[in-house]
This record gives sequence, C-alpha cells and structure tokens, in this order.
Amino acid sequence: MDRLQGMRVFVRVAESGGFAGAARALGMSPAAVTRAVAALETAIGARLFIRTTRSVKLTDAGGRYLEDCRRILSEIAEAEAAAAGSTATPTGVLTLTAPVHFGRLYVLPVVTDYLARHPAVSIRALFLDRIVNMMEEGIDVGVRIGHLADSGLSAIRVGSVRRVVCAAPSYLERHGVPETPRDLREHAVIGTSNSGALPEWRFGLERRIAVAVHSRLTCNTVDAALAAALDGWGIVRLLSYQAASAVAEGRLRILLSDDEEAPVPIHVVSPEGRRAPAKTRAFVDLAVAHLRADPRVNPVG
Repeated sequence: MDRLQGMRVFVRVAESGGFAGAARALGMSPAAVTRAVAALETAIGARLFIRTTRSVKLTDAGGRYLEDCRRILSEIAEAEAAAAGSTATPTGVLTLTAPVHFGRLYVLPVVTDYLARHPAVSIRALFLDRIVNMMEEGIDVGVRIGHLADSGLSAIRVGSVRRVVCAAPSYLERHGVPETPRDLREHAVIGTSNSGALPEWRFGLERRIAVAVHSRLTCNTVDAALAAALDGWGIVRLLSYQAASAVAEGRLRILLSDDEEAPVPIHVVSPEGRRAPAKTRAFVDLAVAHLRADPRVNPVG
C-alpha cells in the first residue's frame, strides 16, 4: 500500500477512534486497515497507536504525525482542485473591482478580451474609489493600487504608478513654479477625497519630507479635481496614470519630480488563490498578462 493511502487510513482510524469504524468508513476490511497502519509504522519507524482490547489511543508521536498527515493531505487535495480548476471551462458570473479611473482605462480592456474568450461567463464590474471587503461583498477579483495590508488575499504584483504633483501652464504663468515641496504652502492646492483627508503631502525617498497643505477646493472624484487643475485653478496631486493623457498633451505639467516618493505598487488580488474556480483563475491570468505588458503600468527601466 502506498504511503499516501497509508496516511489516509491512519487519519481515519484516529478520527474514528478504532480500526473497525475506520474500515466501515473506508470500505475496507478490518484486517486491511490493520495491515496499512502496521506498514506505516514500520516505514516511519515509530508506533502510532496504543492498542488495547477496549480502545485505540494515539501515542505522542502519533499525535504529532496526525497533524502533519492532515496538513499534507489537505495540500494535496488543494493542488488537485487547482489543477482541475485550471482545465475546467470558465462559467458563471464573475464579480471584480478596481479604482474608477484605472478600471476604465486599463481593466475594462481586460474585461472585454476575457468575455470574448469565455462566452459562458458574465462579468459584474464594480469600479469604486474605495477599498472593498472582498469576502463580505462577494468579490472574486480586485485590482488594488497601494501597499497591501496583511489581509490574507492572494496577490500578484503587476506594476506600479507614481504620485505626481502637477498644474496647468496657465496657473504656473500666473503664480510661478514651486521649486521645493515647501513652496506648496504658498500655492492654491486642489484635494481629492483621499488626499484631501490628509493634512500633509509626503515627498522624498531617503530623506522624507512632509509638507502641510491646505486644500481650499476638495473634490470627491479624481475627474473633478483633474478638471479644476486643467482650468488653471491650482496644483493637484494625482497618480501618474490619472494625469498621463493631459501631461502628454501639454495641458498639465509635472512638478517636483525629483522629490517624488517611491512608486506605488499595483496588485491583482483574489480571496481564494489557487483554490479559486476556473472563471477566476482565467481572469487573473489574463489580467496579469495584460497589465504587465502595458508600459504605462509596468514601466521598463
């Protein structure tokens, strides 16, 4: 009898409290169960049970070995389920979440590609500028921008973005260009609901600088803050992808680039990891491939 089957028999004997109960549960003869446990004891060189005419009890070694066997058998079952899921046809409804602006620009193309590849799946896309509890809200996959808390989620890093300070040329012509982060105290600042909640903006890599800012205008969406900056009202701090189009067109200018913080990571996350159903695993694989191949998300050099 192979070692794994011996482990399964041993675990069942321990859980059943006897050889006869384990034999009934496994559909084996009591003699076959006894031989399997004896063979396992011989193979590992330790006695696993103390047998009397009335009871079967684990030895100290058997108790330790039981926990190891349960862990090993669980990991094997998980690996087999993952392998089966990877070859199964994706079906059902997939629910995903991502930040609003990032979702529209980068995740939606993944969604449409995925739907074309997997006609048996429907997608519910929730583009929200807040961190959702994926377990409580029934989310299968998420894209997170920022450093992850220890949440138990399976996470795959796909790239990074920068936090950039920018303003319209018309604003800079009227009010001048800030040369250092502390110069921002003398400028009109546009906040968003996220950045506006903070009393300071942080700069620098090795030498960290925190600058207190007062946002006379705070917007609850990035699009509104971006529009105000484009109108020349003030200086705004955005993630680089949010400002990329306006910067490329010359409608915004990035400021204080030498004082930027370290880039912010982007992850594709899932609560279930390797145990996820085929629909989720297929989307994660496609999203990772798309996002890692996009130089705006995963810049080279």
